[in-house]
Amino acid sequence: MSLHGQPDVWCEVDAEALEANVRMFRALVGPDVRLAPVVKANGYGHDARIAAHAFLRGGADWLCVHSLGEGRALRAAGITAPVLVLGPVLLANLAEATALDLRLVVYNAETVERLASLGVSARLHLKIETGNHRQGLDVDAALALAERIAAAPGLTLEGVSSHFANIEDTTDHRYARGQLERFEAAVARLRAAGHPVPIRHIANSASTLLWPDQTYELVRPGVAGYGLWPSGETQVAAALAGRAVSLQPALTWKTRVAQIKPVPEGAFIGYGLTYMATYPTRLAILPVGYSDGYDRQLGNLAHVLVRGRRAPVRGRVCMNITMVDVTHAPAELEDEVVLLGRQGRDVITAEQLAGWAGTINYEVVSRIASHVPRLAVAGASAPAWAEDPAPYRPPRADG
Repeated sequence: MSLHGQPDVWCEVDAEALEANVRMFRALVGPDVRLAPVVKANGYGHDARIAAHAFLRGGADWLCVHSLGEGRALRAAGITAPVLVLGPVLLANLAEATALDLRLVVYNAETVERLASLGVSARLHLKIETGNHRQGLDVDAALALAERIAAAPGLTLEGVSSHFANIEDTTDHRYARGQLERFEAAVARLRAAGHPVPIRHIANSASTLLWPDQTYELVRPGVAGYGLWPSGETQVAAALAGRAVSLQPALTWKTRVAQIKPVPEGAFIGYGLTYMATYPTRLAILPVGYSDGYDRQLGNLAHVLVRGRRAPVRGRVCMNITMVDVTHAPAELEDEVVLLGRQGRDVITAEQLAGWAGTINYEVVSRIASHVPRLAVAGASAPAWAEDPAPYRPPRADG
């Protein structure tokens, strides 16, 4: 994909900030733990290609995605590093997944049987249920599936994983500690049954930040790789634990003023007449709305930055249009407007947008629409936009 002309809505991704966040994780966990940042959901809205190249430059060893399509896109973008697919892959798509040299998380016997029937080589990671009750198997079922994998030529049980259910939303981590205990017990039973389990992984952003000494052989940092705290509770817990953590947010979301118009006192602004001007107002029209990912709930709550000053959103956010009050900001036609990020001495954070919209920072960034262009900034050396990529060829060495 290439850019032609200046877009009216776009995101700028600071690739150097992404690299710095990975280096911070490396300093936390040491040189021997595999770093596998998660680049699902279009790199949490940052563009998976930009994020993947930046993370690898920063020292990541593997990358994690949710789907086959996301793994395919990384290979098309020239990524040859190990890629682990965390989500499901349909039986009909397993041949393609193995041809792309994607590692797979498994929990269904049917997946293993189909792989065995294909006669392919595949490196598999068993998902253990420890208390989140999404994907995963209890210990007895995991043992049975491990035996199926061991009996199939070409299939290798490379790892065992799980996922925390309640480590980000609280400073009381007893439930998470219980999950760790159940995970370790499951691994012990697998090993006692003759399955080596060379790679164990359960650590996400929060657990890696809080417990860098309990990372096992691989960690999967997600939102923190993009410079965002998993939650306020995690930030508090890290501070209480004396963790010196510096996260660098990487995303700035911008648009431009499409029109400036006077609105008289007493006039209503936008659908539903939810805002009435209480003074003669100078209104700026922005060509961005909820179809771009700017949440409809931000109407009459959020602010944007224009020439370094805050301008409040007036009326409802529309599908393609948002209105802001620039009565007290020296805005002009086609001025750059920051929806998320820094301008001058002020900043609109993902956490602020999440608070106004009643959601979390994860959703704010990951819901920015895929049609909004992402541009790598800060001197990234990897191309942000790949045209006619070379076909993927698996690396010779085992990752």
